[in-house]
Amino acid sequence: MTLTAPSRSPSSSPSRAAIFGANSGIAVAVARRLAASGARIVLIGRDGEAIAASARDLLVRGAAEVVEIAGDFAAIGTTGDIVERAWTAFSGIDLALIAYGSLPDQAALEAAPDAVEAMLSLNLASPAVLALHLASRFETQRSGVIAVITSVAGDRGRKSNYLYGAAKGGLQRFLEGLRHRLYAARVQVLDIRPGFVATRMTEHLPRGGPLWAEPDRVAADILRAVERRRAVVYTPWFWRVILGIVCALPRPLFHRTSF
Repeated sequence: MTLTAPSRSPSSSPSRAAIFGANSGIAVAVARRLAASGARIVLIGRDGEAIAASARDLLVRGAAEVVEIAGDFAAIGTTGDIVERAWTAFSGIDLALIAYGSLPDQAALEAAPDAVEAMLSLNLASPAVLALHLASRFETQRSGVIAVITSVAGDRGRKSNYLYGAAKGGLQRFLEGLRHRLYAARVQVLDIRPGFVATRMTEHLPRGGPLWAEPDRVAADILRAVERRRAVVYTPWFWRVILGIVCALPRPLFHRTSF
C-alpha cells in the first residue's frame, strides 16, 4: 500500500529510505526523523496493522510518501523478493536500514540447544542475506547507505549473552567484508552498535541507570553517522569506551568477571 502526503510547497528532492523491520523501537524513531526531513519511506515488517499506523503517523510528521510492504524476515528465501519490492517502490534507495532481530533468553537456549539455529538465522543469516540482495543494487547505483543494527554484545564473548553475541559478532564481521567490497562503489556500510535501549526487545530486562538510552537518542546517532559517512557507530557514545575496556582486559582477568 502507498500513502501520499497532501501537496506541500516545492522543496529539494527528499531522500528515499527503506526500513526493514520497521516496527522496532529504533526503526520507528529513525523513520520519524526521516519523515521530518520530507523523505519518501518504505516500511517493511510482519505486523501489517502496525506498519499502516506508522505510515499514517509519518505522513503527519512530514514524509512525502510512504509505502507499506509485508514481510517475514524469518523466511530467508523471501528476502530477495522483499528487497526487489522495496527497491522498485521509488526506483532506488538512498538509505536502507536493517533493524530487526531478537534478544533471546540465554538460559533457555543453553537448555535447548536445537533452538539456537532459529536465533542465529534471524540475527545473522537473514540480515546478511538481505544485505547481499541490497549490495548488488547499491553497487550498480554507485551510491547510498546500507545501515545494519548489530550490538555491543558482538564485541567480545561473555557468559551472560555469548549466543546472541555470536550472532551479532558474526554480523559485524560480515559488514566489515561487505564494506570492503563496496568501497570502490562509494557505498557506505554502517555497523550500528547500540547498548541498552528502552524498546519492546528489552522490556524483559530490569531498566534504569545511566547506561540505558531512549530510541530517539539512538536514532539521532544513527543519522549523524550516516551524514558523516562513519563505518561503525556505538550508541550512545560511551559504549565505545566501555567495550574498549572490556575487549582490552587480559583473558585471565576477564575470566574473573561476572558480566
